[in-house]
Amino acid sequence: MIDLAMRQHSGPVTLAAISQRQNISLSYLEQLFGKLRRHELVDSVRGPGGGYSLARLARNVTVADIIFAVDEPLDATSCGGKRDCTSGNDGKPGKCMTHELWATLNRKMVDYLDSVSLQDLVDQQRVRQLQEASNQAQACAVRVNRVGGANAANAPTTTVAANATV
Repeated sequence: MIDLAMRQHSGPVTLAAISQRQNISLSYLEQLFGKLRRHELVDSVRGPGGGYSLARLARNVTVADIIFAVDEPLDATSCGGKRDCTSGNDGKPGKCMTHELWATLNRKMVDYLDSVSLQDLVDQQRVRQLQEASNQAQACAVRVNRVGGANAANAPTTTVAANATV
């Protein structure tokens, strides 16, 4: 979904392209995007130039929306939230002593994932890409300086801004 959100400005994004960039099986992506489409998180366009786009603005899609749409379990309890963690001596199901701990963790996870938008993740990824580009530019400048040797001190210098896109 991050890959889709970052690239949809230029039109629908194909699953084949996402599969290649993210090293995810195309058949698995097809399953996931079918679920995402049924939950109205993505729209699909058929035919030449087709693919997928977000059905809502990235800031209006939470990580919890995505996880629940693709049926990923978010449960730290051993009973699946059914409160039948243990069987007592009488054979009747009951809650284990740590059931409330894990149930509370479940609620905290959902609350957190509901507080993170797809746009937040896109923004983090863009910052990461800018940092990587800046690091590469700095490494390149160091290599150029080393190759230039003594004459490098007299050579004109080029400064790359930290937020420049290389």
